[in-house]
Amino acid sequence: MRERIVGRLARGDQRLTSSREALVAVLAVSDRPLTIPEIGAADGGLAVSSIYRNLTMLEEVGVVHRVVTASGDFAHYELTEDLTEHHHHHLVCSGCGSVEDFEASSQLEDSVRDAARRIARRSGFRIDRHLIDLIGLCPNCA
Repeated sequence: MRERIVGRLARGDQRLTSSREALVAVLAVSDRPLTIPEIGAADGGLAVSSIYRNLTMLEEVGVVHRVVTASGDFAHYELTEDLTEHHHHHLVCSGCGSVEDFEASSQLEDSVRDAARRIARRSGFRIDRHLIDLIGLCPNCA
C-alpha cells in the first residue's frame, strides 16, 4: 500500500511526509471513517490544521475518500477502497452525523453491478466503481 500511496503523491508532485504517513496510519487501522477531531485524538502529534490540509491533498491524489454526512457538521475520511481492498458502503445518520461501514450481500452487489452495466451501455458513461450511502437514523437517534 505504501508504494501505491507514494506513487499517487508523486503524480501530484507531492511526497509522503511524516505527517501524511501518520495520518494514513490512523485511517488504516480504523474500522470506520473518521472526522478530523477523531483523527487528531487518535494521534496527538498531528495538528488540526495539518490534518485538514493533508486530507485535502490526499483526497485530490486519490489516497483518501471523504464521506459527507447529512448533518453537515463534520466530513468523515477513510482510505480509498482500492488501497485497502475492502469494498464496503456506509450507514450515515442524519441526526448525529455518525458514519458506519457495512458490507452488502452478494445479491445486492450483483444487482448494482448489473444495473451499472446497463446504465453504462445506454449512456456511454464509463463507470469505475459504485458507492452506496444509506441515510437514516442510528439507534441512538432513532
